[in-house]
Amino acid sequence: MTTVVMQMPQKSGWNSGICDCCQDLNSCCYGFWCFPCFTCTTTGEFGESTCLPLLDIFGPGIMAAFGVPVCVPPVSLGMRVAVRHKYDIGGSICEDIMVTCCCIWCSWCQMSREIKARKQTVTILTTHPVIQPFPMATTTQVISTQQSVGVIDVAPVAFAPAVQMAAIPSVTTFVK
Repeated sequence: MTTVVMQMPQKSGWNSGICDCCQDLNSCCYGFWCFPCFTCTTTGEFGESTCLPLLDIFGPGIMAAFGVPVCVPPVSLGMRVAVRHKYDIGGSICEDIMVTCCCIWCSWCQMSREIKARKQTVTILTTHPVIQPFPMATTTQVISTQQSVGVIDVAPVAFAPAVQMAAIPSVTTFVK
């Protein structure tokens, strides 16, 4: 009898809380003073159309003109769910609706902080040693032949200097 255990990856949480605007004051001020521009910038950083949040501004007005009330801003809710899904953040749709309805500015600031935190790149540098010729001490030997009975005439043999490849140490020494 074999037992198979499957472990699901654990979902992480948000990098910052909903009211942690002091972690990124630039985004907080940008969102406070020019909220439509801030939402468009945030969706652009996430990889969506920068015009998408404008539907939250004009959409409820158009829907109300036709008699359909809209309580939840659809694009803000959709963006929050998309950010949670892409970065594997735990939570539920009910939490997203509550945050989006109760404090839309804080929701967008939290999404902006999350996108910035996840976009930070980590650069890993690897170094490889530089190899250059390292001269070794060599000797040239000439072997002469003698004629004797039973020995065949052999031409003189010379040895060429050897070259060794080695990594460059901090102190280079030459052997003679």
